[in-house]
Amino acid sequence: MPDSEMPSSQPRIVTGAHGRSVPGRTEMVIMVAALMALNALAIDIMLPALGEIAASLGLSDSAPGDANRQQMIVFAYILGFGAPQLFWGPVSDRFGRRLPLFISLSGYILTALLCVLMKDFTALLVARFLQGVFASGARLVAVSVVRDLYAGRQMAGFMSLVMTIFMIVPMIAPAIGQVILFVAPWQWIFGVLALFGGALLVWTWMRLPETLGEDSRTPLNLGSAFRSYLAVGRSRVTFGYMCASGIIFGALFSFIGSSEQVFRDVFGQEESFAFWFAGIAAALAAANFLNSRVVERIGMRRMSHGAMVFFLIMSSALVVITLLFGESLYWFFPMFALTFACFGLMGANFSALAMEPLGKIAGTASAAYGFATTTVSSLLGMAIGSFYNGSTLPLMIGFVCLGLGSLMVVLLTEKGQLFSSR
Repeated sequence: MPDSEMPSSQPRIVTGAHGRSVPGRTEMVIMVAALMALNALAIDIMLPALGEIAASLGLSDSAPGDANRQQMIVFAYILGFGAPQLFWGPVSDRFGRRLPLFISLSGYILTALLCVLMKDFTALLVARFLQGVFASGARLVAVSVVRDLYAGRQMAGFMSLVMTIFMIVPMIAPAIGQVILFVAPWQWIFGVLALFGGALLVWTWMRLPETLGEDSRTPLNLGSAFRSYLAVGRSRVTFGYMCASGIIFGALFSFIGSSEQVFRDVFGQEESFAFWFAGIAAALAAANFLNSRVVERIGMRRMSHGAMVFFLIMSSALVVITLLFGESLYWFFPMFALTFACFGLMGANFSALAMEPLGKIAGTASAAYGFATTTVSSLLGMAIGSFYNGSTLPLMIGFVCLGLGSLMVVLLTEKGQLFSSR
């Protein structure tokens, strides 16, 4: 029976590689969401603190170029998060999911503690880069475990539930960071990251079985890795949606990197930034939940293609309205929240479409996909963020350009046919 026709109520395997029971669906959703939330927490919890961290380590808002350099606290981490997935993929396909996960979580904890000790801005960026390297392993294993258990629309539905739970973190993380700043110095933000990583290490050690059997593992050598990545490149669907995701998620990262500046400088909402950010994250969470409820009936392509077109329409409308009437939070917030929600209808579906043809090398496929949607996206997001000039126009023009680019890639991948029921 093809993966896409498998029953949605059960995973493809119900026990781990050594006979240990896989946790129930609810616990698995929460566990995978928590593993993926390591990444979101490491970014979003410090958004309210970016200015304070930069100032305490020698940067100045008045110095040329320094105002936008605070974004590098975010982008250094994201850059570290990207390319190492190309290493973690073959490793997890060779040694299984548990060992790389435990190494990744241990490294995440240690680098979080290292950030606490940093007294220099450049040194902090190096520590953040290393933290991203280890976080990438946890993210890759989380997606690979899901692909070990599910495929096709079932994977898209599961991942949408994961993303719905996961999105609680972006909603509350800036508020957590703000509360920490009220009662303690910014270094304690990294202490919270270490505590969260430690809790996940204990939980997964006790509850997550090995989901990749010995007979499904691939040799760890350059030739095998090269052949696996070549298979990713040869799959039209995998490569196409990998590129489309890498482009469109550059828009997401561009907003995350400049969000604190936008709400502080453009709209004068520095004190209430966490609440506005939470509102936008809530729209994204609602879209993920909607996708989890309807994707198996409507289909991944119809959901994601429709969201991409709507994304382009809304971001273009925001550019036009801002040019005609100027900046106003009254129309920016609701329109931008709807635009941002489109990521919830594209992310899980693009990921499932890309992974579906390559279930036998899920770790490597997940690594290539993760590399595209982080390294490429972060570079695009960093480029757009660098144009921030006290206005939302550079951000929204970037959204339009990346939306057009992603749409063109999907059109090429699908040979000009959008909204297919496949």
